[in-house]
Amino acid sequence: MSNYPGGVARTHLVWAVAVSVYLLAVFHRSSLAVAGLLATERFDITAAQLATFVMLQLAVYAAMQVPVGLLVDRFGSRSILTAGVVVMSLAQTGFAFADTYGLALVARLFVGMGDALTFICVLRLVTSWFPTRQVPLFSQLTGTVGQLGAVVAAVPMTLAFRELGWTTTYLVSALVGVVLLVVLLVVVRDTPDRRHLRGASLSWRETRASLAASWTHPATRLGFWMHFVTQFSATALGLLWGYPFLVRGEGLSEATAGGLLTLMVLVMMVAGPTLGWLVGTFPYHRSTMVLGIVGAIVLLWTVVLAWPGDAPLPLLVLLVVVTGVGGPASMIGFDVARTANPVERLASATGLVNQGGFIATLSLVIGIGLVLDWRTPGGGSGYTADAFRWAMSLQYVLWTLGLTQVWRLRRTARAHAAAAATP
Repeated sequence: MSNYPGGVARTHLVWAVAVSVYLLAVFHRSSLAVAGLLATERFDITAAQLATFVMLQLAVYAAMQVPVGLLVDRFGSRSILTAGVVVMSLAQTGFAFADTYGLALVARLFVGMGDALTFICVLRLVTSWFPTRQVPLFSQLTGTVGQLGAVVAAVPMTLAFRELGWTTTYLVSALVGVVLLVVLLVVVRDTPDRRHLRGASLSWRETRASLAASWTHPATRLGFWMHFVTQFSATALGLLWGYPFLVRGEGLSEATAGGLLTLMVLVMMVAGPTLGWLVGTFPYHRSTMVLGIVGAIVLLWTVVLAWPGDAPLPLLVLLVVVTGVGGPASMIGFDVARTANPVERLASATGLVNQGGFIATLSLVIGIGLVLDWRTPGGGSGYTADAFRWAMSLQYVLWTLGLTQVWRLRRTARAHAAAAATP
């Protein structure tokens, strides 16, 4: 009990409420996945315009990570998390009533903004409430529980669209945010002894100096490249290209492809807590874990892409399992930054790290689309297996860059830590 300044039950209650807000954010982020056909009919748009919804949300999310980190350091998790729930709920309400493509894009932009306001807040609360040894585990559990939002956005939303229609379904999802807002205001505090934690007010020059101090620390940059190199393969598959790759590129049935992508999500949920325990138990081997996981991912992709003809199903199962581990492995980058930066810079350092994976994912998602169009005879959406081999090979560029930086910076970070520990 003494290890928990706020008490065990109270600490877990605060985390449960905060992580529920993050789960809701992932739900809102994913809620369009099963509504694609309805959206094309409602707004009379093409497939490319539909994909713009996803790209816009990702771009907004990535761009806001550093500003959100600075806001959390200045105003505390409770206030920013509250703002996130309000923005998401209002945006989802707007999306429910939007009847033109332009209005729908604006609504989804604000959904992305509200989403961006949640994750860093929850990680900061974990750091403030839990004993140091428990932080890696509950950081991983935060990401794992958040993935349930994507699951809830699948089958339940499909049924809701069929029974309730577009407007009512999205209004109900917005109402959930209102309920969570009330619970959040009652339960969540920034620290066990303070409802609101306020950081120092910084001028623009001081803000730049603070960000520079975080970024110049080799551990922050190591965390950035860990996040960069681990996340993009699984995220690109789950977000957009996994289904067409498995169906068009590997000749699987639609049902089998969907099953493999579901398996990848389940692997993420299981691997997260396991990696959290490993990081807490072996904190001096975090970069080695990342190098080993990414090495396994590269190996499996190489075998699949080099396989003559369609890869056998067991090999594809192994591919999605190993690739899925890369999702929660990206959280190791946050732990590296957490242990190297002072509390007053913690959220902004986390925001810097969090940009890594999303920059890599955006680059890969866009690059795959461009290569597929380039390698598709006659244009159109009739992508071939050969086109997918070319497109998925873009990952090697990102892997080479990311692994090189992790290998280089882990030596620098270790030397920096050793120098700091020397009296």
